[in-house]
Amino acid sequence: MANKYVLSGLGYALLGLVLGIYMAASKDHGQLVTHAHILLLGFVVSCVYGLLYKIWALEHKLAFLQYLSHQVGSFLLLVSLFCLYGGILPESILGPVLGISSIIVLVGTVLMKIIFIQSMKK
Repeated sequence: MANKYVLSGLGYALLGLVLGIYMAASKDHGQLVTHAHILLLGFVVSCVYGLLYKIWALEHKLAFLQYLSHQVGSFLLLVSLFCLYGGILPESILGPVLGISSIIVLVGTVLMKIIFIQSMKK
């Protein structure tokens, strides 16, 4: 699971950097919120989760569900932010998607905490 998280995180890092370079070159910083979320939620949090799995040798039956929850929720959230700040779709449509995707990410974080706590008991 650690490798999957780090690979996902590095993919988000590339995406965030490309968006940042585009914003700098175009002098249009309208996607700043999206850029920050890609790098923080996609890159940093994914890599931190990967480190947790690696350093503490976490193994749990919920591990794949936790990974899936974080990645699916993050992807939906980031695409929705891009569409919102890019003016592609209105907030009336994206608001519920942003809310649901945030809750999916939250579920992934709760599962990570459960996995970590249970590993401490071993």
